[in-house]
Amino acid sequence: MSTSQQPDPRDRPARLTVGVVGAGRVGPALAASLQLAGHRPVAVSGVSDASRKRAAELLPGVPLVPPAEVLQRADLVLLTVPDDTLPGLVEGLAETGAVRPGQLLVHTSGRYGAKVLDPALRAGALPLALHPAMTFTGTPVDVHRLAGCSFGVTAPEELRMAAEALVIEMGGEPEWIAEEHRPLYHAALALGANHLVTLVAQSMELLREAGVTAPDRMLGPLLGAALDNALRSGDAALTGPVARGDAGTVAAHVAELRKHSPQTVAGYLAMARATADRALAHGLLKPELAEDLLGVLANGTNGTNGTNGTSGPHGTDGTEGDAG
Repeated sequence: MSTSQQPDPRDRPARLTVGVVGAGRVGPALAASLQLAGHRPVAVSGVSDASRKRAAELLPGVPLVPPAEVLQRADLVLLTVPDDTLPGLVEGLAETGAVRPGQLLVHTSGRYGAKVLDPALRAGALPLALHPAMTFTGTPVDVHRLAGCSFGVTAPEELRMAAEALVIEMGGEPEWIAEEHRPLYHAALALGANHLVTLVAQSMELLREAGVTAPDRMLGPLLGAALDNALRSGDAALTGPVARGDAGTVAAHVAELRKHSPQTVAGYLAMARATADRALAHGLLKPELAEDLLGVLANGTNGTNGTNGTSGPHGTDGTEGDAG
């Protein structure tokens, strides 16, 4: 007879009927994931043709109904609407009596914690903030991407175990975020993920301008390695002309960007300044090389004055340069 400790059934949510208010990219995927865990989607609301199509693909056979009716039918309701829409939606549902006592009301906003659901809490609902730290496409691939995905979880202490159990049932990893830290948490994710897309898209455009026929194939291995190194080693993974203090190369970059893609200059300079600051703080950028480099960045110069003649393929210490 096994002596291993079995999970307490009270720690696992009962099989629930699930509703979705807002059939954007996130809600149908989460509902489909909950369906795989044994819960039963019963209603979804969506206005646009795209949201209706998305709901039909990910939740086939689940009826499309108005938001208030979603709440009438479901024990667990996912509020998957834009951040700026969420407070007004919650207030409206509570004021119209759509919220039922004992109903689990879950929003997926990264910005907000559980307090945004206070109007529903006063109506007797059980408020949970479950934010998947994942980018969504609105296709079935999203359901599979939830496996191992971290969720930012915020809820009243008495609901913490239920919130974490729901995340685990969706294949995710719960990470508890204090109410007051939700905006900072969300800013960190946006800085890493959203801005990464912009940087990669700009990089691909510039490579096409330079004559590269398959920029995605060129960037894939490089960016994959850079991401892996950064996650493993943090600032120690910094490479490239800024970290080396190669002011001549940076000045040449700025000159070329001004000529071919002037809209990217401000972003390049801002990221280069941030990189230089971190490289200096962590001893990667030599102070004696930083002055010329910071001068280039401060002036946004399109020349190569004040460099050490190191704008070729070699680093300032005489070692071979890298792709960064």
